[in-house]
Amino acid sequence: MTVKLLIADDHTIVRRGLQVLLQEQPGWEVCAAAENGQMAVELALKHRPDVAILDYSLPVLNGLEATRQIRLGSSKTEVLIYTMHNNQDAIRDVLHAGARGYLLKVEDDGEVVRGVSALLQKRPYFSPQVAETLLDTFLSGGKVVTSQMLTSREREVVQLVAEGQSNRAIAERWAVSIKTVESHRTAAMRKLNLRSGVELVLYAVRNKLVEP
Repeated sequence: MTVKLLIADDHTIVRRGLQVLLQEQPGWEVCAAAENGQMAVELALKHRPDVAILDYSLPVLNGLEATRQIRLGSSKTEVLIYTMHNNQDAIRDVLHAGARGYLLKVEDDGEVVRGVSALLQKRPYFSPQVAETLLDTFLSGGKVVTSQMLTSREREVVQLVAEGQSNRAIAERWAVSIKTVESHRTAAMRKLNLRSGVELVLYAVRNKLVEP
């Protein structure tokens, strides 16, 4: 029986490299590849892959929201996050959204194969560094960097604003009112004790929500 895999990354060289690596494994087939999160969701709902390998910092729709939508629309599809970001907030959020694996891009090819294999067996899988981060978080009582935990919408609005998206553009993407977006943005800035858009962008860069 053929295993169907989906890849989503905005870098062509990463998508091609993953495709070559994964299709070298007997019985594995990359059924679709996406360059942004929205495309990843659409392809996942069309092809119903066994595992979707998603970058966290995808354009159009980030990896967090893409994970949530894929898991809602294709419950049999396991999600493996493949990213540079070893950030406890990001790890926590994607796990809550339904991802079962979190792999850092600094790992070797063998880790990618082991990660996908684990998810195919319905077992979670984490890079060694990610496992250490999760352990540190557990031992510290689950404390996060910020004084108050942001909701997933608040985290997403911080990322999108830092990427240069206007309140109107975010509202259109979410299919909500501009007032709703402004409410999420205000709540996030209050929790983070930020006073300006510049400080918000700096926070997003420091916490690896966006690439500098």
